[in-house]
Amino acid sequence: MGDRNGWWRRKSTPAKIDTYTRWSFHSFSVAEFALIGLSTFVQGDAALAGWLTALVLAHAVFGAVFASRALDWTRGLRPQPVRLLWAYGAITVVVAVAALGFLEYWPGGDHADAAARTVFGGVLTFGAGTMALGVRNRRQALVLVAGFAVGAGLVVLPLGVPGPAALISVLAVLFGAGFLAFTCIFSVWLLNAVYELDTARETRARLAVAEERLRFGRDLHDVLGRNLSVIALKSELAVQLARRERPEAVEQMIEVQRIARESQREVRDVVRGYRDADLAVELTGAQGVLTAAGIDCEVAGEATGLPAEVQSALAWVVREATTNVLRHGNAGRCRVRLGVRDGRVTLTVENDGRSGTPDGGGGSGLAGLRERLAAVDGTLEAGAVGKDGFRLMAEVPLANESGVTR
Repeated sequence: MGDRNGWWRRKSTPAKIDTYTRWSFHSFSVAEFALIGLSTFVQGDAALAGWLTALVLAHAVFGAVFASRALDWTRGLRPQPVRLLWAYGAITVVVAVAALGFLEYWPGGDHADAAARTVFGGVLTFGAGTMALGVRNRRQALVLVAGFAVGAGLVVLPLGVPGPAALISVLAVLFGAGFLAFTCIFSVWLLNAVYELDTARETRARLAVAEERLRFGRDLHDVLGRNLSVIALKSELAVQLARRERPEAVEQMIEVQRIARESQREVRDVVRGYRDADLAVELTGAQGVLTAAGIDCEVAGEATGLPAEVQSALAWVVREATTNVLRHGNAGRCRVRLGVRDGRVTLTVENDGRSGTPDGGGGSGLAGLRERLAAVDGTLEAGAVGKDGFRLMAEVPLANESGVTR
């Protein structure tokens, strides 16, 4: 059981819904066999029930195969199963008509008639409803369901079935197949919507990274563009002066050296500003993002008074942990605690979705966090907690004004 639960937890949310939807369609086939096929043993004799159950079983198995192929088509994984759609429709008609053949020629009395009619209506209902998976739009599905319902009435009337009973058969197939068709169409729409939302979230993350890269590029351009132009002009001027053996060439090269050092300083400032992060902002942002994603997030502790380098290192821990909860886990609850004790700042991020990359998992996120924390003599621990939880804990020592760790 633990392995199966682990297999399920490792799936992403869209993959879980995909699996649930597929098995829901397969459950239609199980329901068809149980409700229609096995019920014939109650309504008729054993020999007739055996034949009818065999027909229903064959139809249910073919329906499960068709539902799986049709769902692959709706997800864009394979071409539309047109031939399989026609074959499934033909098998549905053949099984239904065969059931009426037993009704006509099997000497079984009222019980045999009830069993055959149950199979007739049930097979048409499940067949028409499931076939809605293989058509392109709701109008085609409606025409398909209505066609099978009208066909049911046209088939039973020549067999001497009274008009009211034939009308009941038509309405039963219409509403039963219509409900199944609506369920199939809605399930496919919901599955596609989940995949589209997941794709949109990934696209948003990539756009955020691209935007940050553009910002960093603009900052570097603003810093270096003007200075490099000045360096190029003054260097060219120094060359010309040197060729003329003018002493001003030395002054120009000294100016070039000054501008180059200034550019180095400005570039370091840009990189430092890019790498630094504000802990209070990250804590607030993490709570807002996780809450918007439907995850109960509780933040305890204040970042006020902590040194800038400590805040920056811990802010990256919060950012990475939040990303892991959103992308790799299926958490419903997340707790972030920040506190100072015995001269050490402790940040703990714990969730119940088993997200994160434990040591040895091949991920680079935790390795990058350890590098950032090592710069301030901090440590990082990550691992599973309990049955489904995951905890990320960072500790950083505080230093007094003289630079000695307290």
